[in-house]
Amino acid sequence: MTGAQPGEDGRLRCPWALSTPDYVSYHDDEWGVRLTTDDAMFERLTLEGFQSGLSWLIVLRKRGHFRTAFAGFAVKKVAKFDDTDVERLLADAGIIRNRSKIEATISNARAALELPGGILAFIEGFAPTGKQPVPKGLGDVRAVSEESKALAKDLKRHGIKFVGPTTAYALMQATGLVNDHVADCWCR
Repeated sequence: MTGAQPGEDGRLRCPWALSTPDYVSYHDDEWGVRLTTDDAMFERLTLEGFQSGLSWLIVLRKRGHFRTAFAGFAVKKVAKFDDTDVERLLADAGIIRNRSKIEATISNARAALELPGGILAFIEGFAPTGKQPVPKGLGDVRAVSEESKALAKDLKRHGIKFVGPTTAYALMQATGLVNDHVADCWCR
């Protein structure tokens, strides 16, 4: 059970964040920070879906290409993508070229436009209430929660694809709906 570890700058961080500068930056500046727009939440949902079965580092390093390829993750723009866009995306070596995930992203954008209150408010509605346990080490960090199970189920009911309970929980962690920075991490 590994707790917070010192980085090169001496700050204590979640141990997963120490393997590369990409992770340090993501951990310190983004992971666990609340979002403010539907497009930002759609980006995170999409990237979590593309990560499924892969390393997050691959997705993180391709994020700039993803943003360009998917019109900055503007929900309204992606919802208008068609078969020509699917073929364009499948030819783009800068992103993860998985037809099912590309088509799901476009379908998800269309479904997101129909979510009551927008995708940001909808997902935030599943944030846990009350005091949450503070993980002392990585072994204490959950992979799913009752809230993530409910979120995944409701997103699927609304037509969102590539989001199971584990992906939903990772989304909740990444967007600050749960705080899974380990105890003593400077970001906690």
